[in-house]
Amino acid sequence: MTKPIAKKTKTAKAAKPAKAQKLIKAPKPAEKQTTLADLAKELKLPSRELIAQLSESGIGIGSLKDVLNDVTIKKIKRALLKNAPKPKEAQEPVQLKPAKEPEEKKAKPSKAATVAKPAPAEPVAAEEKKPAQEKEPSLIKPEIPAVAQKTIQPEKVPAEKILRIKLPISVKDLAFKMSMAPSLLIKHLMDIRVMATINQMVDENIAKQVTERLGYKLEPIPTVEEEAIATHEEQDLSKLRPRAPVVTFMGHVDHGKTSLLDYIRKSKVADSEKGGITQHIGAYRVKLARGEITFLDTPGHEAFTAMRARGAKATDIVVLVIAADDGIKPQTIEAIDHARAAGVSIIIAMNKIDKPNINIDKLKKQLAEIDLAPEDWGGKTITVGVSAKTGQGVDTLLEMIVLEAEMLELKADPKRPARGVVIEGKLSKGGGPIATVLVENGTLYPGSIVVCGQYYGKLRALIDDRIHKVKQATPSMPVEILGLNGVPAAGDQFFVVDSDKKAKEITEIRAQKIKDETLAPMARKISLEDLYAEIKKGSVKELKIILKADVQGSVEALTGSLLKIDTKEIRLNIIHKSVGEVNESDVLLAAASNAVIIGLHTAKTAEADEAAKKEGVDIKLYSIIYEAISDIKAALEGMLEPKLKEEFKGRAVVRQVFKVSKAGTIAGCYVQKGVIKRTANCKVVRNGQEVFNGKLSSLKRFKDDVKEVAENFECGIAVGGFDSVQVGDIIEAFEVIKIARKL
Repeated sequence: MTKPIAKKTKTAKAAKPAKAQKLIKAPKPAEKQTTLADLAKELKLPSRELIAQLSESGIGIGSLKDVLNDVTIKKIKRALLKNAPKPKEAQEPVQLKPAKEPEEKKAKPSKAATVAKPAPAEPVAAEEKKPAQEKEPSLIKPEIPAVAQKTIQPEKVPAEKILRIKLPISVKDLAFKMSMAPSLLIKHLMDIRVMATINQMVDENIAKQVTERLGYKLEPIPTVEEEAIATHEEQDLSKLRPRAPVVTFMGHVDHGKTSLLDYIRKSKVADSEKGGITQHIGAYRVKLARGEITFLDTPGHEAFTAMRARGAKATDIVVLVIAADDGIKPQTIEAIDHARAAGVSIIIAMNKIDKPNINIDKLKKQLAEIDLAPEDWGGKTITVGVSAKTGQGVDTLLEMIVLEAEMLELKADPKRPARGVVIEGKLSKGGGPIATVLVENGTLYPGSIVVCGQYYGKLRALIDDRIHKVKQATPSMPVEILGLNGVPAAGDQFFVVDSDKKAKEITEIRAQKIKDETLAPMARKISLEDLYAEIKKGSVKELKIILKADVQGSVEALTGSLLKIDTKEIRLNIIHKSVGEVNESDVLLAAASNAVIIGLHTAKTAEADEAAKKEGVDIKLYSIIYEAISDIKAALEGMLEPKLKEEFKGRAVVRQVFKVSKAGTIAGCYVQKGVIKRTANCKVVRNGQEVFNGKLSSLKRFKDDVKEVAENFECGIAVGGFDSVQVGDIIEAFEVIKIARKL
């Protein structure tokens, strides 16, 4: 028994050199400079499919002519094994093929046929004992063709393939990612009614449509902006600390909001405003015995609706100021709606209680009718009577604000990079673009790199509401920041990034997005209805306006007010709006577009004044927004087509008709009522129905031409363009009066 066993062992040992010889020969093709194209043929894979799989695995290959070494070939084969679509099913042939193929390989070099018969069980066991040396070559060589056969199938039905790409992406790059010809992708885009060239960029919506059509699941790679915002949204609850509340004063115009805030922070803001009305959002920080409070003062006029809305969204508590002698007004209701939409707490400050004959209960009844029932009436709304003039009740109001803030448990993480909201933006002669911001989370420092809307910059200085430079701005602290490369819009979000390069990349993408949105209407799809509307626009008048103001909030307020002027006949087109003085560029744009320049709280440069006189451009500057709106409304009314009204002047009856060779048909008439004038319009009425409407061509008394014929006199009338006058017809004379229309 020992001898046959010895023979089998010898046979197994003898088989080793044969197998080893084959393994030594296997790398020889690499010595002959195997290219990527040769490898694709060996693996029976299309070249495009192979390149696509390698790019997804992170193996960068330049072209099909690249020469591959042994290490690269092994790396590629391992990557293909990992990317097999169904690894569980692929495991079955892995176990079967190594068992069969070594058997065939041993059958060829073996000299005795009897050795091959008892060999099926033990050579497999011999291979299992030596996995370290022979596992990789024995598995890779037989398995690749099987994997290749399975990867060819998804070309026809690429079901549930995940495509991770950065958006927007060009048509060329998207086609490469899906391993298809760009021309074929363009055809699929045309099928979904999108005309695109090979180098044109497609957005997420279009990319999602076309990839789903081809059986891919699109997973956009987060952009630099999304990654930066995501880092700011992460919160560590253990690091949160209490912060000061942000309180907004809202209410109707002239109800004492600014005066009340003025009393609280011991300064005279109302005196510096035009007419005592707040024209911009202001942010102020007040230190009290029990802590600090940040106050936002929003204007009360309805033109600043958008500014009040931003104020409510940036705040924690709204103090609704209502004059006790005036009650609830429409703008008060509007302010309440904004506060409720923002989901913030509301405290009612009943101002001017120092005036005589004040009925507080009447005001509380009005509050109860709009679901703001006071606490002493069984409601949940805190109401405090105050006087901005004497200071009565102000301390109680502050206590209620602090108490409400404690109930809200307001917290933030002061050790994080700062983020917040822009309250106002303006352009300063000495400081350049300046933005008033409110820090919502983190701490802002001078030197921080900030992204603010479509602008960015390294902060040169932080200035508080007392015009003092500060070294840091903690949560709930309002400051002015200097160093941005443009004026941001009020309401824009700002956040700190770690590098200037990242900030530039984010703002460039945002600026391009805004540009695309601006140009989007020019490239919209046109249906028959749209085409008909465009044709009709030829009869629509248009008033073009260029708006300039000192701050962004004023620009938006005036824009919103003008767009509310409703008229179907005249289109109001604001072709340009920006912050700063009216300059020469604005005048040239107005001259080219036949527009009017409107300035609010701003001035015009000397160059702009000279250019306006030369080009005949009208520049109107205003310090109060009411006047600007009123004048523009009057200009629109002047462009409206007036109403036409017919005013009766006289009536004549045709008694005889004369045919004159040179003059045509002359009607001999008798004036029954009124006066028939030579220049009047006329109607010819027959049997109660109008048969002609036109003008008189001549009016005669006997043989003389006359200007008019009075009642009870006879005359000869020739109706221009109408020769079918009959006896018994009635000729009515009238004048058309134009009546100016109002908006």
